[in-house]
Amino acid sequence: MCKRAVILAGGQGTRLRPYTVVLPKPLMPVGDYPILEVIIRQLSHFGFKHITLAVNHQAEIIKAYFGEGDKWGIRIDYSLENIPLSTMAPLKLIDDLPENFLVMNGDILTDLDFGLFYKYHVSHKHLFTISAFNRTQCSEYGVLEVDEQDCLCGFREKPVINYDVSMGIYMLNRRALDFIPDAKPYGFDHLMYDMIKARKLPRIKRFDGYWLDIGRADDYIQAIEEFDQLKARFLPCYS
Repeated sequence: MCKRAVILAGGQGTRLRPYTVVLPKPLMPVGDYPILEVIIRQLSHFGFKHITLAVNHQAEIIKAYFGEGDKWGIRIDYSLENIPLSTMAPLKLIDDLPENFLVMNGDILTDLDFGLFYKYHVSHKHLFTISAFNRTQCSEYGVLEVDEQDCLCGFREKPVINYDVSMGIYMLNRRALDFIPDAKPYGFDHLMYDMIKARKLPRIKRFDGYWLDIGRADDYIQAIEEFDQLKARFLPCYS
């Protein structure tokens, strides 16, 4: 079985400006490598043989850097959006996807075992599997609990909230593509609502390792600071 992955690398990186004025977000450096190269090295390590980069903004720069993937011993090809299609619609432009395949954003720093995630999805025969991460958010304020008469009935001093978030890493069965329309923007949120409405419920696989979406400037700076310290976790075959 040839493991296949699609990396969504077409965004404009508006939240990372001015860093992304010159470079596309997937080529933003983390340690010695662009973040997208870190991901490609990881996927190659975990047995993926074919990666499709879904590109749009500054696509030629990305193509010039990664070529056909020979440097990493992996096949790389490209799917070009003529218009921005959000996160899920670009998949309908790729006509040779296998029965099960991985989809992920091109700006994620994680030590997820992509091979185990792939195996979990396939062995459980899921339609759509989301890799999820538990976040903890501490409120900066005391929270007032108010009843219908505007009377204070409770108070929580700087409560801590725990919630699961999508890591931007998914496994799909090809049948999930039936929900996605052709040639129009359609995102992850649209697909989740439509699958839930159809009672084809996506499944969750929680992950408790390292995960960071570098789409915001603060998170990007954190990734730079932590990458060298944790390089052996991110790139075990190159440490």
